Amino acid sequence: MPARSRTASRDFDFSEMNISYRWLRTLAPDIDDSAARIAERLGMLGAPVDEISELGGGLGGIVIAQVKEVRPHPNADRLRLCEVDAGGDTLQVVCGAPNVEAGRFYPFAPVGSSLPDGMRIRKAKLRGEVSEGMLCSAKELGLGRDHAGLLTLSGEWEPGTSFVQGMGLEDTRLVLDITPNRPDLLSHLGVARELAAGGEGSLRLPPLLDEDVELEIASAEREGAGGKVTVTIEDPEGCPRYMAAVVEGVTVAPSPEWLATRLRSIDVRPINNVVDATNYVLHELGQPLHAFDLDRLAGPEIRVRRAREGESLVTLDGVDRRLDAEALVIADRDGPVALAGIMGGEDSEVTEATTRVLLECALFDPLRVRGTARALGLSTDASHRFERGVDPTGQPRALHRLIELIVAVAGGTVRPPAVDAKSSTAKRIQVLVRGARIAQVLGVQMTGEEVDELLRPIGFSIEATPDGSMVAVPAFRPDVTREIDVIEEIARRRGYDSFGVELSFFRPGHVPPDPLLSLVSDVHALFQRWGLLEARTAAFAPAGSDRVPLLNPLSMEESHLRGDLADGLLRRVEHNWAHGVRSVRLYEIGTVFGPAGLVPREETRLAAVLTGPRRPSHWSGGDELWDFWDLKALLLDVAELVEADVRPQAEGSDRLSVHSSNGDVLGQASRVDPAHLDAPAWAEPVYALELTLRPPPPCPPKAYVELPAFPAVERDLALVTPAGVEAGAIEESLRARGGLLLERVAPFDIYEGEGIPAGTRSIAWRLRFRHPERTLTDDEIDAIVAAMLRSLEEEHGVRRR
Repeated sequence: MPARSRTASRDFDFSEMNISYRWLRTLAPDIDDSAARIAERLGMLGAPVDEISELGGGLGGIVIAQVKEVRPHPNADRLRLCEVDAGGDTLQVVCGAPNVEAGRFYPFAPVGSSLPDGMRIRKAKLRGEVSEGMLCSAKELGLGRDHAGLLTLSGEWEPGTSFVQGMGLEDTRLVLDITPNRPDLLSHLGVARELAAGGEGSLRLPPLLDEDVELEIASAEREGAGGKVTVTIEDPEGCPRYMAAVVEGVTVAPSPEWLATRLRSIDVRPINNVVDATNYVLHELGQPLHAFDLDRLAGPEIRVRRAREGESLVTLDGVDRRLDAEALVIADRDGPVALAGIMGGEDSEVTEATTRVLLECALFDPLRVRGTARALGLSTDASHRFERGVDPTGQPRALHRLIELIVAVAGGTVRPPAVDAKSSTAKRIQVLVRGARIAQVLGVQMTGEEVDELLRPIGFSIEATPDGSMVAVPAFRPDVTREIDVIEEIARRRGYDSFGVELSFFRPGHVPPDPLLSLVSDVHALFQRWGLLEARTAAFAPAGSDRVPLLNPLSMEESHLRGDLADGLLRRVEHNWAHGVRSVRLYEIGTVFGPAGLVPREETRLAAVLTGPRRPSHWSGGDELWDFWDLKALLLDVAELVEADVRPQAEGSDRLSVHSSNGDVLGQASRVDPAHLDAPAWAEPVYALELTLRPPPPCPPKAYVELPAFPAVERDLALVTPAGVEAGAIEESLRARGGLLLERVAPFDIYEGEGIPAGTRSIAWRLRFRHPERTLTDDEIDAIVAAMLRSLEEEHGVRRR
């Protein structure tokens, strides 16, 4: 948990990991690739680099200068006049920074130099006083986001020294995009492990002291004491492990320049040597840490527990935060002093008066940290790592590293013993990986030795067994739990581009595809054939009847979940009209919501809108517009997919409805009322449809039928049919009288005119008869046809022409 004073929560995307190229090579000396090549390799390993920036770029003209004297500006209350020694004659500089002090060293841009943003420094008058240069902040130099004051340089410097060389800024920053499943890459050591030629065994932590600090550790189960401090874990589920050590006799002061420069290289603002040490180890090893002022802890004791009713905590950012019972806190005898895994408290903050510090190195439950951080609207470097999972075995090394660094930069001695309170012990996951499964997934045969060569450098242990390779997963890889995860690691380390592009044989699965997904795929294909474009509109909508309200809406205009799709598409039509687009043809398949108790009702729907010309304007033809018949034709095609009927809502109505086989209304289609649209004068009519996508009932299994062995007999009948009799009724009657011998019946001609009575029409039908075991005779067919004709005349008044 970081103790970064009032900058503990940085205002940028924590999924990005800033990596210093020089720091990386310090941990892995065998890395000799350029920064650009490292970026390319990381991208192939699944950690793409979003940005590469040269830290010293644009700072060639900046020097280190000493302010000799500071006096008020005669004509401005907020400005001061500074006498500056930049390695030559003393210069007068007008400065408005509140932290400028006589005797201190700052970066200085002399007249004629340029800043990274391209601003050229000129001699100028400010409120009547000459200014011969500019004292700079970290933000102005492109080294951070802090612009509240000048960048103060600790130590003694020769005025006029090159700022880039003096600060060791000949470095490159790589900004990595780290996915949530790879918390091991949220540290320089984790990235170095991926890149080092010798793997994990070739990594080294640079020594900080001439002699190592001996760290005596007293292990305990949930409760222990050491260094005059008692540690108790009252919530073992929220905190499986808590380590604490006391360092006495420290001197809190600005960090030495090497430490401050290293933090600035990754866009972390230096605060003081103790706090900077915790941040250094955080970014080096990936383990969040925190430093308390021991003399400001009641007891002194540490209790890891849930917050109690009515408790609050003023965090390091100065905000008084009310805590609920789910919040995990670090408390002393009197109350909370820190939000576990997120941010420390103001009352126990390390200051210049601090001489004794309690160092925390703990393991917190990711779900508890995430829940508290979101409830409080707070995100920090520490919470970002705890939410994804830190190495459950890395606390002793991180605490030892932090103690060495604090002793090196702030002095002091360790008061033994350090406390290691644990409620559980992490165990390494064992996964059996079969060679046949590797070959099936990756398409290549790999031996156990090849698997070992790929995985051992990144911390995996492999043991050969008769059934395959037993792989022990390192504790810092919580994302690897199954055989397929290990196979993915093998592919990643081998290189995805090393596999062939040819298709291998495969065996289809026995599980049929989901009927709804199959239907959605067919609908996509249909609408693409019609030339419509797929849209994806937001699932949020304004308040309305039968709409589900959101608990935490983004805005009042989108405070509810949508109850239909067509409204969103119509808003897209208006958007296109506003940009002068006449022809709009969109469709969308998405989820709509409706109130249904505690959990909203969800259903998948299809919607489409059509307006304007059917096709782009061309000299070969006119601009035919989408019309009602196009809408009906499209709806009929959709209805065929869902095995539904399309009917007019009323006789002569231009509103159509879609009915399922059991009579349910699935949706409707019509022309949109112009009063519901914000349409320009030139807009064409808009047609819309929306219906629920419900897969048709499964078809019964098809039985095998042998090809017929005997010939069929066909007869053609021309039937004089009254105008009010539908052809479907005639077909039903023919099939009823034809029985099992009638194989097929279909109309093939229709005639109206001379030769038949008025008010009738002649429909010609072709009948096909077949017996499965013998050839039919003419007498048999004549008898069947005669029965058909008698039935038609009796039931429908139809007679043979």
